[in-house]
Amino acid sequence: MKLNILGCHSATPLENAHTTSQVLEVKDHIFLIDCGEGTQIQLRNQKIKFSRIKHIFISHLHGDHFYGLVGLVSTFRLLGRTADLHICGPKGIKEVITLQLKLANSWTNYNLFFHELEQEESVLIFEDDSLRVHTIPLDHRVYTNGFLFEEKPGLRRLDKEKIKNYDIPHYDFQQLKLGKDLVLEDGTVVQNDRVTLNPKPIKRYAFCSDTAYNESIVPLVEGVDLLYHEATFLDAHENLAEKTKHSTATQAAKIAQLAKVKRLVLGHFSSRYRDKNGFLTEAAPFFDEVELAADGKIFDI
Repeated sequence: MKLNILGCHSATPLENAHTTSQVLEVKDHIFLIDCGEGTQIQLRNQKIKFSRIKHIFISHLHGDHFYGLVGLVSTFRLLGRTADLHICGPKGIKEVITLQLKLANSWTNYNLFFHELEQEESVLIFEDDSLRVHTIPLDHRVYTNGFLFEEKPGLRRLDKEKIKNYDIPHYDFQQLKLGKDLVLEDGTVVQNDRVTLNPKPIKRYAFCSDTAYNESIVPLVEGVDLLYHEATFLDAHENLAEKTKHSTATQAAKIAQLAKVKRLVLGHFSSRYRDKNGFLTEAAPFFDEVELAADGKIFDI
């Protein structure tokens, strides 16, 4: 699992400071999370193949989180895309995107599916054999969701040394990986736990932006390997954070502490702060494993 930060700044793009967008790579998937202005450029800068993007998750309908979407949808057509594209976001996103396409007399030459959300509780929005994605209800000025990406447990692993003690046909290896015991032709019972190892630990990533300080998300993100939490303001502007329903670095760190996450990444910085070191300074007393997002930065999870 790998997180690629395309943009991590709030409100307006600046030179070398793009608004929110990130790519999460999980096994064979590439998920685009939010699509602020300039996302296409950042995808190219990071050499991410457009054709690999099959699912886009939009947290909310504020421009710095989705103004790049209609352009990306249009570019996919110009590039000759034929694969389906799924867009999951708040109710209204279909109307916004299709209206822009209609007014521009544009279209897509691929299937475009919208999955609109309006639930106030956490819901499952994507699932396949290897992964689940749930919403994380957030507290912002408009309907907003974060997203929890969670791998499913994999197969058990063969212990290459211990398996040599038995004459096990290769075609039975899959049964062992599935956790089953074997009975060999000579009647020998091979107990699974004697020849296999536990599956690799699953990875979990939580994206939480935009939101006011909100302890109700703690149970949903508890113990995640990486939490991306917005930190628009420093403590000096806590009153502004409260007014606009954003968070400070201190508040993000407190959420990470309460949820006992393994690592915290701060992002969605206000452009008023040219020096970002203050975010680390204010978060560190509450949570040790904290880092700052930066455009183009990659986090291995």
